Amino acid sequence: MLTIKFVTDTGGPAGKLADAEVHFGAGLLAGLKLVGFAVWERRNGGRNVTMPARTYAVNGERRSYALLRPVADSLAQEPIRRAILAAYADAYDGPAGQPVAPAPVDVDPAPDRLTVSYGSTVIGTVPGPVVAPAPAPVAGLAATVDPF
Repeated sequence: MLTIKFVTDTGGPAGKLADAEVHFGAGLLAGLKLVGFAVWERRNGGRNVTMPARTYAVNGERRSYALLRPVADSLAQEPIRRAILAAYADAYDGPAGQPVAPAPVDVDPAPDRLTVSYGSTVIGTVPGPVVAPAPAPVAGLAATVDPF
């Protein structure tokens, strides 16, 4: 079970709507959260989600290092991106942008869909992740553990 929480700050840069945190409720990551997501308003309308990254400088040039990267499939970030956008829309697209939900959004991942709910009330689904086949294990390397 994942819970997506939003932290809105009106003093942020233009176009930034909220910061998002993903809280883990089960598996090896239970009790931990991944921070650094942000929901942005695009100039042409629509919204975008940026992933956690750390900035650093090389010879005075600013660069960023992505903290959440795909293992093999370049589209591996899309399910979490869609879930954050759907959760934000469900939580903040009320009259005049006022919050419509009193609680954080829970996201229950499934092979074919992501169900977005508030507490025990299901409010909708978004298309689920594209599941890529796991790579074959290589002798002598550490085993991969699926926390979910």
